[in-house]
Amino acid sequence: MAFISNGTTILDNGAFSVGLGGLVLLSEQTASASASISFTSGLDSTYPIYKFEFINIHAATAQANFSFNLSTDSGSNYNVTKTSTYFEAIHTEADDDAELGYRTASDLAQSTGFQIINEDAGTDNDSNLSGEMYLFNPSSTTFVKHFILNSNNTFRGNRANNAYVAGYGNTTSAVDAIQFKMDSGNIDSGTIKLYGIKDS
Repeated sequence: MAFISNGTTILDNGAFSVGLGGLVLLSEQTASASASISFTSGLDSTYPIYKFEFINIHAATAQANFSFNLSTDSGSNYNVTKTSTYFEAIHTEADDDAELGYRTASDLAQSTGFQIINEDAGTDNDSNLSGEMYLFNPSSTTFVKHFILNSNNTFRGNRANNAYVAGYGNTTSAVDAIQFKMDSGNIDSGTIKLYGIKDS
């Protein structure tokens, strides 16, 4: 869809929006040999949906898994009980392997452990992970907290690894903090941005 304006329409004075409401950047953090990245503010009742963007996340340790966990006590503990699903599509640069499948080793069933976002990071200079996560109504004290993730990782062995993760934090307490980390080694570099989605 394209819009053409002569400079005098509502498109020019900010009265028009497209999509699922506007994204409001709340904060961003950049890793530098960081053990973890935590957001301990910004998740509240202001927005019903929050979005995280992962940009060029580079692992310091080969075959590390990028992961997250939630907190209900402002980041004192990251141990919310979660149930989730995980499936992935992979394809090698050499075009000699392509798969689509469910990964039982990467899902959770009423576990307080960290949820894997994407697996087996490569550590070549050009390897990285990028993707997005949605967290729905974290401040609710009535419902569980649903999340949906999609990310693509430069998997060890030079292949694309596109992972889809969804599930819920099984708590009716308000979720007010989130932490991202590798399950082995540091986050060498990369940026995570937190947005609120208005009008959603």
